[in-house]
Parts: sequence; structure tokens; C-alpha cells
Amino acid sequence: MTATNPLLQAFDLPPYSAIRPEHVEPAVDQILADNRAAIAAILAQQGSTPDWNGLVLALDELNARLGRAWSPVSHLNAVCNSAELRAAYEACLPKLSTYYTELGQNRALYQAWHALAASPAAAGFEQAQQTILKHTLRDFHLSGIDLPEAEQQRYGAIQMKLSELSSRFSNQVLDATQAWTKQIADEAALAGLPDSARAQMQQAAQAKGLDGWLVTLEFPSYYAVMTYADDRALRQELYTAYATRASDQGPNAGQHDNGPLMAELLDLRQELARLLGFKHYAELSLATKMAESTEQVLGFLRDLAVRGKPFAEQDLAELRAFAAERGVSDLASWDVGYFSEKLRHQRYEISQEQVRAWFPIDKVLSGLFAIVERLYGIQIEELKDFDTWHPDVRLFEIRENGAHVGRFFFDLYARANKRGGAWMDGARDHWRNSAGERISPVANLVCNFTPAAPGKPALLTHDEVTTLFHEFGHGLHHLLTRVDYAGVSGINGVAWDAVELPSQFMENWCWEPEGLALISGHFESGEPLPQELLDKMLAAKNFQSGLMLLRQLEFSLFDFELHATHGDGRSVLEVLQAIRDEVSVMQPPAWNRFANSFAHIFAGGYAAGYYSYKWAEVLSADAFSKFEEEGVLNPATGRAFREAILARGGSLEPMQLFVDFRGREPSIDALLRHSGLSEEVAA
Repeated sequence: MTATNPLLQAFDLPPYSAIRPEHVEPAVDQILADNRAAIAAILAQQGSTPDWNGLVLALDELNARLGRAWSPVSHLNAVCNSAELRAAYEACLPKLSTYYTELGQNRALYQAWHALAASPAAAGFEQAQQTILKHTLRDFHLSGIDLPEAEQQRYGAIQMKLSELSSRFSNQVLDATQAWTKQIADEAALAGLPDSARAQMQQAAQAKGLDGWLVTLEFPSYYAVMTYADDRALRQELYTAYATRASDQGPNAGQHDNGPLMAELLDLRQELARLLGFKHYAELSLATKMAESTEQVLGFLRDLAVRGKPFAEQDLAELRAFAAERGVSDLASWDVGYFSEKLRHQRYEISQEQVRAWFPIDKVLSGLFAIVERLYGIQIEELKDFDTWHPDVRLFEIRENGAHVGRFFFDLYARANKRGGAWMDGARDHWRNSAGERISPVANLVCNFTPAAPGKPALLTHDEVTTLFHEFGHGLHHLLTRVDYAGVSGINGVAWDAVELPSQFMENWCWEPEGLALISGHFESGEPLPQELLDKMLAAKNFQSGLMLLRQLEFSLFDFELHATHGDGRSVLEVLQAIRDEVSVMQPPAWNRFANSFAHIFAGGYAAGYYSYKWAEVLSADAFSKFEEEGVLNPATGRAFREAILARGGSLEPMQLFVDFRGREPSIDALLRHSGLSEEVAA
């Protein structure tokens, strides 16, 4: 099997088209067996005086081989999901969980790391090496190295079960999303929808051999109906299906229900935290984050909620009055997006749909690349003739002064069997191996934008443009690192509540006239975005920002309270309702089951960490204020940001990196000003 299994071969970029479900388990089994034997040999060779190359670099080599095989499998499971691949992927999860638990509880391995950290040689290590030692010893303690054997075994069993449940949660959201569709025979039912959305729905119907139009729960379709459909009953029907996905409510009640999984996940996380000596999972989560205590996080979030609530109440009062004037005096959740768009259009004479024509994908990409090329002194070129998982995927290379830096894949459009949302994941880390060779980084950048309609390029809303910039910011963090040690290069070793800094930071250029001039141009004429339209966009930037802030704070507080108070007898729904009673200005229907598809905290890395978005937004807004002072396309300021933040990865504590760039600790003022929520605005 080794000779024919692509996951066991040496390759530069993954051979995506050659990877089959039957390759996955044999490759993982082989690599785990090889790694276990290699670790035993490493420990036997190191003796009582371990050295960096013999221990750390040797382990990095093993991690790289496992990552080279597992990364493309995990990626394909997210972007080309099938029953066969899912089964192969899930069969490996307990094996990988067991392996990593073994590593974290390997007493001889811990002693080797401890001896290296205490050795005379360690005093001469670079900062990045010092950080790796510190993080690794911390992680051994968080893996149960100090526990009695029986409790170590329980730790391993919990980790294995958490891995399995998280994967099931994600699968059930995907399955529930795909389980509901609505075929529409009469186009009149789609009154209000833009032509691009209708064309997409027609294509979706044709792809399934159906006549008419097919409405789905994939985000471009859902968003179009909720924002533009004049038919209130259609909006209600779609909202009901979407808001009850993977739950005990709605049209597919009981199918793919994530309710029991959430309860089990929370119980296991709490048990894990207690096992390791923490009061609750939120406290365990913060052991590796920038925030110092649960009280600090909750105080930060509640302070923002108090500041933002008057603005949100004003936003909602205006929206209710506007809807009432148009015959809807009982504004419901399925009306908010629709009337918000109408109010935005009336107030600013602008809509998301209206600006699509000025954001064709190639113009947006060329402008995005022009911005980062100027700021960071790099060059970006598209590559052809590469192995891929879908025809829409594109590959680009970053160069600096003619030298190769890294590559990234773009998979930008929504389709069946692809996980919703947008994300970046590292396909390969930047590091220097034991032979002294620099391994260059590779990133996967994934979005779910509306695909191109026949005869037109893909046209993005401004919201989609912002999402693209956000994910590209993550990509740059991964790709522009100068750290040669795998453990803290790129996004590795970066505290989770600081990891959103480079991504949210990039969003700012979507709102700056100099940035917009580069990323916009009419798809037919090439004409730049008219000044009048630009002025309207900027005027509308903070439209309903109070409502948007409270929505994010609701998610953040719900997540953190859920993990900080588990065991107080309340259910998931009761915690969510308590948070809504505290911070929300409009309550959704009682049957809303938002939590059942909240994959960020139940299947992603954001458990007791969703607050990171707002936490990092303080950092990103304040960092960008330096560009506002010195010029938003100022290459000197760009280079300073690159060298202080992007290049240094996780090699230093994020607060130190921020201070190195900004010259002081962060202030919340820039965030409030950018959001239109500062006291001056209120006055």
C-alpha cells in the first residue's frame, strides 16, 4: 500500500485528486506506528543531556510528516465531504487523539523537555526557542502529565470522545443544512430578489434536474431571501428552517439533532477542567490565552454591552418605525434583514446588491494584492497547472525580491458538500528542518461566496469583500512569518484571543478611499467606483452598528457563561435566554435553536474563546489607527507592522508584539470610534 498511497509519498503540494478515502486510515496507521518507534529511539539517544536538534527538531520532523498526510485529508473533509471520506476521517480521529494524549503524558518525553529547558545551553537560545520550551512544558501540564495513571486514562478517554463529538456536531450541521430545500415553480414568489440570486437558484435547480428555482440553506441563498424577498411568508419559512437546523424544532425536527451532543460536550469539558485542577472550562481555556481571568473577560464584554445597548435600542426603534410605516407593526426576526436593507437604501440610497457590479472577483483580488504588495514589500503571482480538489480553486505564490516565500489556495464559492463559513488553515508550516533547509508555508483560504452567474464574473457584495480581506489577513500571518522554529512560526503558538488581530486589521482597507480605489471597478466598463457611491458607502458604514455589536456580544457572553457556569443546573437554552435577557434588544422566537449550529464553539476552536473576536478587534483597530496617523498605504508603517506582528508569529507574548508596534498598550477608543459608538458620537 505504501508504494501506491499518495499520503505516504513525498510531495510538494498535496496530490488532492489522487487522494481516496481508502488511503486515509492505512496512511495514518503507518505514520503513527513509525512515529511511536521514532520517539522511543529519540528518547533512547538523548539520555540525560538532550540537545535542541536531537529532541525538538527530531520531533518537528515527525509532526511534519503526520501533518503532511493529515492536513489534506482534514481539508478535503471540509470542502469535498462525502460519506466515504467522512467515515475514513472519523475512523482516524480516536487514533490521533490517543496519539496526542500519549505524547502529552509521556513521562520520559516530559523529562527530556524539562532537562533541555534547565540545561546550560538553554540560556543561549533565541527568544523563539525559549517560548517553545515554555509553551511545551505548560502544555504537558495541561495534558495531564501530573495526574495519577487512572486519571490520565480518563483524560485520554475524554479527549477521544470530545474529538468524536465535535466532528459529529459539524457533520450534523452540514447534513441539516443540505436536508432542507424548497423548489419554487412561480418566479413571482421571488419578487424583490436580485437577478444574480435568481440565476443562482435556477442553476441550483438545474443541477438537481428540477424545473424552476431551488432555495437552499447555503448562505448565499439564505442571505438573498432574508434580505430581498418581498414574500414575508417565504422569509418566515426559510428563517424557521435555518434557525432550527440540527435541532428538535422546525420542519426537520429531530433529524441530525445536536442537542444531546452539546450537553455531552459541555459535561466532558467541565470534567476535563476539574481533572486538571481548574474550576471550570473557561478557566482552563484562558490558561493559553492573552486574557488573564474569567472576570476580566466578562467585565470586558459587559462593559462593551453597556456602551453599545443605547445605540442598539435606537437602531431597533428606527427599524420598527420604518417597518410599521410599511404595514408591518409586528417586526419579527425574519423581517429584520429585509427592512434593514430597505432602510439602508432609503437613508443612504445604497444596497449591498447595488455595489456588487463594482466588485468583480478579479478586480478585488488584484486590488487586495496591490495593497499588501505596497505595504509589505512582496509580490503575488497566480500559478497554473497544479493539482486541485475543485475546478474553481486557484493557486498563488508570494515572492519577495524575486525569492519564493509561500503559496496559498483560494476556494471562494459556495457549493454542495462544502462546509459553510469562511476560514484559513495552514496546509504546511514555515520552518527550518534538521538538514537546515527552509520549508516554505502553504495556506488554504476558503470562503462561501455567491458563484458567477452565466456570462458574468463572480460579483461580490462589500460584506463578501470584507470577509475575503479578513481571511487573507490570517493567511498573511501564516505566510509572512520569519520564525524558523515550527512551534511558533506563523499562527502556531499565538494566543487564541490575539490570532484575529491580523485578520480584522486587514478589513480596514475595505473602507478606506485609497483601498476602495484599488479593489473596485465596474465589471463591464472598468469604471472606478463613483465618488457618489463611495460617499454613500462610507456614510452607511456604521449603519446599525449597535445591533451588530450586541449580536456579537450575545454570542460571546453565551459561550463564556456556558463554559464558566457549567454545573449550576441550567441548560444550554436557559443560559442563552439569560444572556439575551441581559444584552439583547430583540428576542428571537422561543423555538429558535441558534446554539445547535454554533459550530465555532462546539466543533471549532472557539469554546470559551468566542470573545476573542471582540478582544482582538480592540488590538486591530488600535493598530490601524497608526496607519490613519501615518498614511493608510504608507510602506514604512506597513513594514513596521509586518516585522512586529506578522513576521514574529507566536515567538513572543502578543501584548509585547503589540507594544513593539504601537509604542504603548492598546486602547479601546479606536474600536468605538471605528464602530460609530464613541461617546462623542452619542453626544
